[in-house]
Amino acid sequence: MPRILLGVTGGIAAYKAALLLRLLKEDGHRVRVVPTPSALQFVGRPTWEALSGEPVRTDVFSGAEEVDHVALGRSADLVVVAPATANLLAKAAAGMADDLLTATLLTVRCPVLIAPAMHTEMWQHPATVANVATLRERGVHVLDPDEGRLTGADSGPGRLPEPEAVAAAALELLEDAPRTEARTARTDLAGRHVVVSAGGTREPLDPVRFLGNRSSGRQGVALAESAARRGARVTLVAANVADSLLPEDPAVTVHRVETTLELREAVRAAAAGADAVVMAAAVADFRPAGRSEHKIKKAPAGDGSTAEPEPIRLTTNPDILAELAADRLRPGQLVVGFAAETGDGTGDALSHGRDKARRKGADLLAVNQVGATQGFGDVPNDVTVLDRAGEVVARAAGTKTEVADALWTSVVERLRQASTIDR
Repeated sequence: MPRILLGVTGGIAAYKAALLLRLLKEDGHRVRVVPTPSALQFVGRPTWEALSGEPVRTDVFSGAEEVDHVALGRSADLVVVAPATANLLAKAAAGMADDLLTATLLTVRCPVLIAPAMHTEMWQHPATVANVATLRERGVHVLDPDEGRLTGADSGPGRLPEPEAVAAAALELLEDAPRTEARTARTDLAGRHVVVSAGGTREPLDPVRFLGNRSSGRQGVALAESAARRGARVTLVAANVADSLLPEDPAVTVHRVETTLELREAVRAAAAGADAVVMAAAVADFRPAGRSEHKIKKAPAGDGSTAEPEPIRLTTNPDILAELAADRLRPGQLVVGFAAETGDGTGDALSHGRDKARRKGADLLAVNQVGATQGFGDVPNDVTVLDRAGEVVARAAGTKTEVADALWTSVVERLRQASTIDR
């Protein structure tokens, strides 16, 4: 999922940025709003957080342990500043960095789009003209403001372009921009050991048949590959994943399993030394109480037809995720689960996911609605990440790789928070 930083400065047109944010989100992008302190005089922090689903900070001291201005700059695929005041243009041209937005502008290596808005006299002032020329020479894309009604009764050039026009310019830049992973190596999992489960467990009925599910393992493999790219040492516990899908990265060690009990044993063994465990495998809730040593055959009935088969008695498998959450196998270990859900008469997929998050006790639970064309297999995924209280902390949609990258970003943030508390 492309990552966009939306900078907002202290101008009366800041309210239009809320509409721009909605347009970018509706187009499927993850948007983090970085307002200047004066921007919050026009549109408050709760509005930006509610519309973006992301935290909002204005200074480099909040979350200093995360070095937020550097992290934001490295993760961004595009920066849009709208509205941009004359003050912002001057600071950006001079390379000043006295708040989170201007500091971040010095760290980004992605395209930057600036949409100025100010009174006509300010826009036409020689200092502003020179600052805009300087920014354009450096490769910054600066939109010319519209002409029209400004603050008060005056009119002229200096009006912020309509949100639709700014969004169109932003998306055009984004189409041509290389993605973050291709621009810069992200090493925020360097030195970490993570365990990922992938695929779907199979519970044998006889030597031929089994109870299983439709999971291909693609999401779990994408999580393993993403973690390795970010510097982690990865243990991948693969339940019935095709050879062609398994990663070849030397940082990924693969353990093959078939059943839920085998997966449980392998995950617990690996988790003893892991910083994070991500249970992406689709684990069978039940298994046959007994397994036939021979193929179960049809039995003839007395009238020459086939007799109805004997009922298959099932027994409950252990809840591996709940066990890991209740019994952390390493201090500070982060436990993440996946919940493949469908709606029914008692609630939608997300409401079932909230109930599961509260029951399981995992630090994060990625809820995805599954079906014939969504979730399982080589199709896009769409997940909502909940904390253990069932509250939404992030959303991710797109390819399996994009969802994996977004989930690890949430995991890294939690690991950093835990490290800060431990210190």
